[in-house]
Amino acid sequence: MTNRIDLPLEGMTCASCASRIGRSLSKLEGVDQADVNFASSKATLIYDPDVVDEDTFKATVEGLGYSVPENPDQEEAERKHLAMLTRRLIVATVLAVPALLISLFPLFEFTGSRWVAGALTTPVLFYSGYGFHRAAWMNIRHGSTTMDTLISMGTLAAYLWSVTVLVFNVQGGSVYFDTAGAIIALILLGKWFEARAKRSSGDAIRALAELGSNVALLEDGTEIPTDQLIVGMRFVVRPGEKIATDGLIVEGHSAIDASMVTGEPVPVEVGPGDEVIGATINANGSLVVEATKVGSDTALSQIIQLVEEAQGSRADVQRLADRVSAVFVPIVIGISATTLAGWLLAGYGVNSAFTAAVAVLIIACPCALGLATPTAIMVGTGRGAQLGVIIKGGEILEQTKEVNVVVLDKTGTITEGRMELVDVVTDSDTDETTARRRAAALEAKSEHPIAKAVSAGVDDLPTTTDFENLPGSGVTGMIDGVTVLVGRRSLFDSVPADIEEAATASENLGRTAVLAGWTDPDGGSTAHAVFVVADRVKPTSREAVDAFHDLGTEVVLLTGDNQRTADAVGAEVGVDYVVAEVFPADKATEIARLQEQGKHVAMVGDGINDAPALAQSDLGIAVGTGTDVAIEASDLTIVSGDIRAVADAISLSRRTLTIIKGNLFWAFAYNTAAIPLAAAGVLNPIIAAGAMGFSSVFVVTNSLRLRSFKGYRRSTSSTPRPTAPSATHEPAASQPANA
Repeated sequence: MTNRIDLPLEGMTCASCASRIGRSLSKLEGVDQADVNFASSKATLIYDPDVVDEDTFKATVEGLGYSVPENPDQEEAERKHLAMLTRRLIVATVLAVPALLISLFPLFEFTGSRWVAGALTTPVLFYSGYGFHRAAWMNIRHGSTTMDTLISMGTLAAYLWSVTVLVFNVQGGSVYFDTAGAIIALILLGKWFEARAKRSSGDAIRALAELGSNVALLEDGTEIPTDQLIVGMRFVVRPGEKIATDGLIVEGHSAIDASMVTGEPVPVEVGPGDEVIGATINANGSLVVEATKVGSDTALSQIIQLVEEAQGSRADVQRLADRVSAVFVPIVIGISATTLAGWLLAGYGVNSAFTAAVAVLIIACPCALGLATPTAIMVGTGRGAQLGVIIKGGEILEQTKEVNVVVLDKTGTITEGRMELVDVVTDSDTDETTARRRAAALEAKSEHPIAKAVSAGVDDLPTTTDFENLPGSGVTGMIDGVTVLVGRRSLFDSVPADIEEAATASENLGRTAVLAGWTDPDGGSTAHAVFVVADRVKPTSREAVDAFHDLGTEVVLLTGDNQRTADAVGAEVGVDYVVAEVFPADKATEIARLQEQGKHVAMVGDGINDAPALAQSDLGIAVGTGTDVAIEASDLTIVSGDIRAVADAISLSRRTLTIIKGNLFWAFAYNTAAIPLAAAGVLNPIIAAGAMGFSSVFVVTNSLRLRSFKGYRRSTSSTPRPTAPSATHEPAASQPANA
């Protein structure tokens, strides 16, 4: 048995800190996985509680020189951190600028000006730069190095050399007080911008957390805090109010604006029997709602939890950055020492050699590498949550890049999933009432949407015995002394011509034909009635298929329904081909067959029978209106039933991955180009400090561009493609199956 814990952290200053904490936690006995996210200041651990506990984790973190706050408030911690940076930046700026002017411009020089520059720089170095020196010392004590080591070494070297020149009056020696002070000020400025940008990257998840209603109005007029609601309580939702928690409407009709949770831009009409999500807004009518989920079980709470887990995850592409960060600092220190020695051996003066060596230390800080991936994941998954798209982890982002086939389930995915009985046809010897009562009695024992449509509205059902569900074929049971069968043609020994004709006609219209019959005196079974069930295609399904085509993917309709009905639906929405009459268990086999052809498959489904296919696919996408089993088996979840959100999910994932790769490219390119320039003496340490700070700000700002992602549901629809008949495709299994 394993547990999962999210451990808040304080004191991390760079990606190397996160890597060091992660390595130490991973080495603990009983820890299966330890991921430390620098951007979110959080460690996520999977561990065996019988072997290791939270106290051990805290002791390990604190032993490394970091801390675990007792009652973490992420927003408050970020606010305090930003306030601290602001104070130190103000001090650094006020004191470093005069020191810089005195040192660089003869106009400001006077007798003893170098001593004044030293006095101005001292508080900058030891107050404003305290955090860098403290972190560097803690790391050195534990035999490790981070970016703070580079900053501390560079600024202290510049300061101590300058003090030596002044105190001992070294002839020809230059002082670098201005360099030390300016480096601290510029790096703090970059940290300040970075902290502000990182706060923005978490805005989406904070906005989600604030969506919920604080109070609920009970039927008797009593107002109670939302957290005191329990399942079964009924509460009133007046026009314009937020729905207090997930529930079922028992009275009233209205339109619900669910855009903040599902991303749906258009309010949805609801009435008695409809489910509603907490935190959505009641647009007009008054409603009475019975609570079905409260607290951490609500849809909003689950969304927040999933997004937080995703934001703490790592994409595979980040591993390269982690490996580089772990060895980068020691290498840079070596390069800096080599630079110093090289300049001296080449006959250059101490001043030139020292300047180049310090520039190497300062410009090489790998901050941007550490921020490149986690900030993009935080912003991307947060924006996805605002659009009703839940991405379960950073690794999922990478899986979308290769997807070139989207497989869609039919019922509940392309169609509304609300089947309605539109016609009943019987043979000349059968009474419709008898056929309906017998079929309804059997179908009432099934949870399938088609079964519910057949049984709806029939009262006084006869007694059923020996009920049996025949997967992929139908149901059977003993009623009125005969064995009644309801399902596909294959159940019956005989299907009269008029029944076959009625079934074929309904299927040609894209409807589902369910046959009902019973045993004959001679022991055979004959179909005596056709129940015609219709499931409307969602009005947005065609737009979704067009969007998939825009993304460069093939679209496949995979269903257990009969071939004629599936072809009609496929032609209506414009899929590339149809795979019909597939047993539930064989859906995963069909996905595997596509994968064997070298295709990378995304499967979209909403039912329990879709779970194996979702798990088999390269990218499983669950429609949030479906079952918990389907959602658990998926990699992505769309909260609404609008499958255009699937296109949004794929597009957003690809966009996020592009941002991550862009961040990593510029971070690597920056260091690759800048270190040789610094070693060659081309870059002054002050310019190097500014460039290093800018690189981190650039990476975070680039990630924040994801906040403007709109998606297909928010942008203007593309021109519809002409409808063409879909080509059929032979199913993996030839046996008949349930619709």
